[in-house]
Amino acid sequence: MKRALRAEIRERRRTRTSKEREAATDGFTQNLIKLTLDHNATFVACYLSAQNEPNTRPYLNWARENGIRTLVPVSREDGLLDWTEGDGENEVEGLFGMPEPVGELLGPIIINDVDLILVPAAAIDHKGVRMGWGRGYFDKTLGSMEKCPPVFALIYDDEFLDSVPSEVHDQRVNGIVTPIRIFSF
Repeated sequence: MKRALRAEIRERRRTRTSKEREAATDGFTQNLIKLTLDHNATFVACYLSAQNEPNTRPYLNWARENGIRTLVPVSREDGLLDWTEGDGENEVEGLFGMPEPVGELLGPIIINDVDLILVPAAAIDHKGVRMGWGRGYFDKTLGSMEKCPPVFALIYDDEFLDSVPSEVHDQRVNGIVTPIRIFSF
């Protein structure tokens, strides 16, 4: 069930027009800025978006330009995430072909210092259950945190569903950011 839903969402994302993507990027960026300011966040964890994901780069650039520290994940072979602040310029292809920033690795524990966490998702349901892309990196990270700050997933509006298939290890999020809204659970 998860596999079929992920495939359907991947295909929808892949077939969005460049005009739709640009409009969505503007909406995501404005809503992420608002969310950051509303939470008085000065240290944020945010992923570097892959090709068909909601584009996080304009937001990350805004954060750097406005003195907000940003942590970006770097996947490890052991299923954990390292983090880096990156240099804001250079990217490499990491594990599983995901884009990753170039910068000093700060280790998995630094995530405990952030004020806000922004995560990717395939879909979120109305209870805040997050369906990711199947590797479990963010579920492991969020599940291991002593005191987790607010976690918001970035999704398109048509990916906010009545329910998504879930398993015991799936971590809930506190809210979603879409091109047209911020929604808290």
